[in-house]
Amino acid sequence: MNLIKLDATDSTNSFLRQLAIQKELEDYTVVTTNRQDAGRGQMGTKWVSEAGKNLTFSVFKRIECLDKDELFYLSMAVSLAIYDTLVYFTIPQLKIKWPNDILSVNSKICGILIESIIQNGKLSASIIGVGLNLNQTNFDGVTNASSLKKITGVYYQKDEVLLKIIENIKKYEAWIVNRELSKLKKAYERNLFRRNKPSTFKLNNGTLIMGFIKGVANNGCLKVLMEDNVMKEFDLKELKLLY
Repeated sequence: MNLIKLDATDSTNSFLRQLAIQKELEDYTVVTTNRQDAGRGQMGTKWVSEAGKNLTFSVFKRIECLDKDELFYLSMAVSLAIYDTLVYFTIPQLKIKWPNDILSVNSKICGILIESIIQNGKLSASIIGVGLNLNQTNFDGVTNASSLKKITGVYYQKDEVLLKIIENIKKYEAWIVNRELSKLKKAYERNLFRRNKPSTFKLNNGTLIMGFIKGVANNGCLKVLMEDNVMKEFDLKELKLLY
C-alpha cells in the first residue's frame, strides 16, 4: 500500500484522479487528509467533516475483471469491507443503507463514493472515496449523523481503522476476482437496511410510495415489492428511502 497523507485538500477523490492522470499509480495507492474542503457524496451532495476528527480517504484500485455494468459489485465489496471493520471494532446495530451508506443505531456514520476510470471503453480502475465519522461528536444542523465515538464513547486511531478497512477490501477483492459475485450479493443483501420491512420512499417527482426492500439487482438497482405485489427496480436517481 502506497500511503499519501495530506494536511488539507479539496477532495481526496479529485486529488487521486488528478494524480492518476499525471503518472501510473501503484494498486492500493491511498490518499488521506485531515481536512477536506469539498468532499463529495452521492448525487453531487457534499460530505461535511470536522477537520482532524474523522477518517477521510480515497483508494486507487485497479479493477479489470468487471464489466462496466457490474460496477455495483465493487460498491457491495467496499460496503461489506467497512461493515466488517466496524464489527471488528464492536460498533453496534450496523446496517448498509442502499446504495452504500453505513448506519449504526439508525444513524449515518459512513459514506462511500466510487468513481470509475474507463480506458478504451472498458473499466480499468476505480477511485474509492470513504468518509467515516470517527471522533467528531458535534453534528449541529446535520440530521441522522453520528460517529463511532459518539456511539461508543471510545476514541479511535485513524491509521488503525484505515489499515483494517484496506485489509477487508482486499479480502472482498478476492471474491470479485474469483467471480463469487452471487456470494457477494447475498452477503450485502443480508445486511441491507430495512430489508423485508415496510418502508416509505420518495420518487424524484416528489410522490411518496410504500413498499418492501427485497434486495438489489445485478446492476445495483433497488428491488422493491410494491403494495400491488409487483416487483419494481429503481436506480439512485429515481427514488430515496425515507424510513
